[in-house]
Amino acid sequence: MSMQAGGGDDEFNSEINVTPMVDIMLVLLIIFMVITPLLQQGVTVTLPKDLDNPLEDKNIIKEDSVVISITPDGKYYIGKDVKEREQLQPFVEKMLKDKPEERQIVYIKGDVNVNYGAVVEAINLVRKAGITKIGLVADKKKGKKATPAPA
Repeated sequence: MSMQAGGGDDEFNSEINVTPMVDIMLVLLIIFMVITPLLQQGVTVTLPKDLDNPLEDKNIIKEDSVVISITPDGKYYIGKDVKEREQLQPFVEKMLKDKPEERQIVYIKGDVNVNYGAVVEAINLVRKAGITKIGLVADKKKGKKATPAPA
């Protein structure tokens, strides 16, 4: 009296069961879709297009970079934190005091619809903090080759 598991013959099933693999891939896809927006630094602003497409400064995406974003309603953000106008200068001074001189750069991202005076005001506050290197961020136009920015 011999009992066989499954009631069939003794051959192995060599077909791959893809259902668990598809389940895992869908879970990973959902996880990445949820986490990716959280990885974005700062506030989203619509940047003006630059005609000459200067080369992008790779330091702007670093975690310790100082990026001031100005929204169309005139609010100043450093990262995702709203800062009042009076808070910008001391905050920039504090963030850059321990950095070497070549890394003391402040990037300003002004929305395309922001008041020009708000951008100038941010530049003046950064200069009062003793920072001489200020980068104005623009979006690259598609379809043109990047050229080095004039020094």
